[in-house]
Amino acid sequence: MSKTNETSHKDFEKKLDLLIKRFEEQKGIIDSYIKRERDWKKDKVLHKKEVTRLEKKLKKVTDE
Repeated sequence: MSKTNETSHKDFEKKLDLLIKRFEEQKGIIDSYIKRERDWKKDKVLHKKEVTRLEKKLKKVTDE
């Protein structure tokens, strides 16, 4: 294997490793965002149910 071919091979490996690391980093950020978004939506649904329940209770009390 020639010196330049070996050097370009090592450069390619370094660049590939860098891309893989960046991909993993971005994947972690995206996964974290998705988790927060799902938690937010779940909380939103729970809060909406609670508000609806309280509105019904308030209507029932005011109608009496």
